[in-house]
Amino acid sequence: MNDKKTPDWDPRSEDVLRDQRMAYDQMREHCPVAHSELMGWSLFRHEDITRALHDHETFSNAVSEHLSVPNGMDPPEHTIYRRLIETYFVPERMDAFEPLCREIVLTLVRSALARGEVELINDFAQPFAVRVQCAFLGWPTALHEPLIRWIINKHEATLAQNRQALAELAREFEEFIDVTLETCRHAGAKSDSNVTSALIQDTVGGQPLRREEIASILRNWTVGEIGTISAAVGLLVHYLALHTELQMQLRAEPDILPTAIDEILRIHAPLVANRRITTHPVKIGGRELGTGERISLNWMAANRDGRVFEAPDTFRLDRDPSKNLLYGAGIHACPGAPLARMELRVVIEELLKHSTSIELVADQSPTNSRYPASGFCTLPLKIQ
Repeated sequence: MNDKKTPDWDPRSEDVLRDQRMAYDQMREHCPVAHSELMGWSLFRHEDITRALHDHETFSNAVSEHLSVPNGMDPPEHTIYRRLIETYFVPERMDAFEPLCREIVLTLVRSALARGEVELINDFAQPFAVRVQCAFLGWPTALHEPLIRWIINKHEATLAQNRQALAELAREFEEFIDVTLETCRHAGAKSDSNVTSALIQDTVGGQPLRREEIASILRNWTVGEIGTISAAVGLLVHYLALHTELQMQLRAEPDILPTAIDEILRIHAPLVANRRITTHPVKIGGRELGTGERISLNWMAANRDGRVFEAPDTFRLDRDPSKNLLYGAGIHACPGAPLARMELRVVIEELLKHSTSIELVADQSPTNSRYPASGFCTLPLKIQ
């Protein structure tokens, strides 16, 4: 390794994309702070990533040229908006939303059981992620299909690094938001009727949120959350299909589901990485980084670090939950974690409750997603 800006690796090489987990594990052990043209500096060790998460003054979240509320902000601005965002994920809101979330899940579970064989990602996980997020935000069902098509097109444009297509897709998403905001305003909905209506009437420092701020919040809650939740559902169900004894245990002991879900997603993360930028020169993992360097925090590698998680590929329910970086740590820990945890718990609860077996289809192999996505593109399953 050297400290010049010469590539240590290529995140888009076939060797990496063939098996991201294995590739990142190898980087963590052999080049834990690595430079690439695509990602800048990538951190792979749990210790280094934890340090960056808790040193937000050195490793800034202000990485985007576009407004990003609040995850693209630093204190004190971040603190103000974060306080507002957290009110949407309090236990009372989660409890109130859970019955509707469960209703959405049950519709999809019944459909999957009726077919017997299902391609889980496109026929279950992705529709669930879109429907539940639209329901949480108070968006109309008419947006389900357009959003799914938008997500597929964005994924393809990202893989192809098609900047023109990505710019057009960004404008298309802005149109989704404009239509939704206008609908909520004309409806004259009360502030507690749905999340989008509440945001329209919310204030920061005594001033109403600007349209750009509302759009940024809604963008974060859809573009990011839908892909991550869909990937997480696929990873969880795939793991259960491979481990029938765990299926049986969770059917008999549903109370351990929250811990089991976090542990499965520690083994295989639904989100590969997040970005930071250095605000001054810093030495980390033996490398000298200058000011303004792009940083990538590789969650997948950190949560499989054997220095922190003994036998990291082994499923265990007795691990220290504070070490699991599934939802990040520090001031930028995911504010939507309560919603994500509730959604994933309900999905697995209902799948296990209404089935007797979940198996892979013998003659159809899953296909892996490629960076920047995680999980599976396709996952054929038998659910009975």
